[in-house]
Amino acid sequence: MSVMDQDSGMFKVQQTIGSVLCCKCGVPMPPNAANMCVNCLRSEVDITEGLQKSIQIFYCPECGCYLQPPKTWIKAQWESKELLTFCIKRLKNLNKVKLKNAEFVWTEPHSKRIKVKITVQAEVLNGAVLEQSYPVEYTVRDNLCESCSRFQANPDQWVASVQLRQHVSHRRTFFYLEQLILKHDAASRAIRIQQVDQGIDFFFGNKSHANSFVEFLRKVVPIEYRQDQQLVSHDVKSSLYNYKYTYSVKICPVCREDLICLPSKVASGLGNLGPLVVCTKVSDSITLLDPRTLRCAFLDARQYWRSGFRSALTSRQLVKYFVFDVEPPVGEATVGGQKYALSYVQIARESDIGKMFYVQTYLGHILKPGDQALGYDIYGANVNDDEMEKYRLSVRNGLPEAILIKKCYDEQREKKKGKPRRFTTKKLPMEMDESRGSRVDPEKMENEYEEFLRDLEENPELRFNISLYKNKDYQDSETASMTDGEGAPSVPIEELLAELELSEEEDDDNEEDMDE
Repeated sequence: MSVMDQDSGMFKVQQTIGSVLCCKCGVPMPPNAANMCVNCLRSEVDITEGLQKSIQIFYCPECGCYLQPPKTWIKAQWESKELLTFCIKRLKNLNKVKLKNAEFVWTEPHSKRIKVKITVQAEVLNGAVLEQSYPVEYTVRDNLCESCSRFQANPDQWVASVQLRQHVSHRRTFFYLEQLILKHDAASRAIRIQQVDQGIDFFFGNKSHANSFVEFLRKVVPIEYRQDQQLVSHDVKSSLYNYKYTYSVKICPVCREDLICLPSKVASGLGNLGPLVVCTKVSDSITLLDPRTLRCAFLDARQYWRSGFRSALTSRQLVKYFVFDVEPPVGEATVGGQKYALSYVQIARESDIGKMFYVQTYLGHILKPGDQALGYDIYGANVNDDEMEKYRLSVRNGLPEAILIKKCYDEQREKKKGKPRRFTTKKLPMEMDESRGSRVDPEKMENEYEEFLRDLEENPELRFNISLYKNKDYQDSETASMTDGEGAPSVPIEELLAELELSEEEDDDNEEDMDE
């Protein structure tokens, strides 16, 4: 049958695909090189012959790792991409065919069986291409890895330990670091975690795991560390040495919201910044802000440890002020996504309302008359810092009477006292070390953890790199949602993750549905 082409005015013959009869069963089919239909071709040729249909793998129930022969252990979650890749790599003779697809077939987690549906292609009779799927069953055998078996035999038989310390009077840095470790799963190889005074100890069964953990710490906080080793045993005949390795890691003592008086060499190296500055952020570098000019600078770990300056005043010494008057901003700046506005305010200490101060602050965009703010009382503080004394003597007009650090929401939070928060956090499985006589005060730690949660609510940049979860005990009400905009800041519901937890009743219901 022909059809006229309107563009060229000529007739074109439509091409139709012919069909032939299968040489085996006589069914009409599209022609191929073997002249056989797919069913007959599969009955004649099995391209999965010689491929593994069942295999045994070893799983460590303590750390959740799978053995990649000969001695490598790979961590993978159930039905994850990593586990699928591991299962495919364990198959032999798979290079004889072309792998097209692989997917998990659902099995009970407690059945100790993993089933994977493999789809392969291969050339058969006279160059015809045949595609075929077949299941592979993996039998999971429990077998402790080397580090876990060593720990089960003797919990103190570790190979490497990381002693993480910060010589400050609070643990806010460790609370934040704990959330970073949980999000990145950095301490998954630790066989034991111990909480001590002014720090945390991590114990590993392998030196390489401790090295990886120290490298992770270097990327998130300014640290310096020292490595030591102690000889445990020595085999003279084979010249084998057994060592225990210890990494002494010291975190920078400068924390967020600390007031610092920079040494003259450091200030000149930063373009004559300050020298009276406020630390606004601590990550792999330290962010410093001049509260009177809104200039900022960044110090990495190498630059900081070269000078090693300390904070003149810390967040433990913050004083509450009442704000009576706020003038319009005279300047604005954005540092690391955080907005600042330079304004003059009239304030008074909570303990001495009669004494007024007229100071400059970088909080002009959020303060208004009647608010409360937390700041450093330089007018009445007893500062034991040599750099601060030098700067006090060199300045004609003297130091500012106060430096405001952040807005205070104590009155708004008092209304919500005792009520659960919208979010919750996870915690590392830490043991308390009581052998050294340095017990941690639980009441003090609870108060510091409460301050850390308040910092998360007030600072969106602080919670950007950590995971927060929805609190099941929190019930949002209409009155609470109406007052949240005028009250204390809270974490938006969009930033919270839902933690998946399956109860036994839900599991039973799912099994009954499947049986039906």
